[in-house]
Amino acid sequence: MKNLTKKYSERHPPHIFKENTIYFLTVRTIDKNPYFDSDQKKDILKSCLKAGLRKHAIKIFAWVILNNHYHLLIKITNKDDLPNFLKTINGKSSFELNKTENKQNRKIWHNYWDRCIRAEKDFWMRFNYIHNNPIKHGYIKNPDKLREYKFSSHNQWVKRNGAEWITSCFAKYPIIDFSTPDDD
Repeated sequence: MKNLTKKYSERHPPHIFKENTIYFLTVRTIDKNPYFDSDQKKDILKSCLKAGLRKHAIKIFAWVILNNHYHLLIKITNKDDLPNFLKTINGKSSFELNKTENKQNRKIWHNYWDRCIRAEKDFWMRFNYIHNNPIKHGYIKNPDKLREYKFSSHNQWVKRNGAEWITSCFAKYPIIDFSTPDDD
């Protein structure tokens, strides 16, 4: 029974829906398949993310898109917005990707993991984790190259506050590996 409970919780984590809450989200594809393995495919997901933000009352702080998952740091006002927001992104991106690849009814997304942010330090550590995720997964080699990765909010923050500001964030709040159980 204990093993079954662990298996269930890793595959179908319980979700907490709270109003006026900041969430760190990890959303991954089925079997970690690299469905978004080109710039064109990542652009589809990025466009769907923007559509979800327009449709729902969600404030986004940080985001990154990779081949088989994405991370978001968002604030929701209404607790019902979180599942509807993710349904918009995942449903629309599945439809658009399947249409592009001439596939029918292929399921793309597995599940998502969420964490409610409870402290300022937790917020900034996850903010940094998101922006450094392209390094963790080998898309780029070091922090100096983060500006070259266009599927992240990193450049928006550099443009808004400057490179020194984001470097100071990285120094003040060191990155911790926030991998989900299925990431290993």
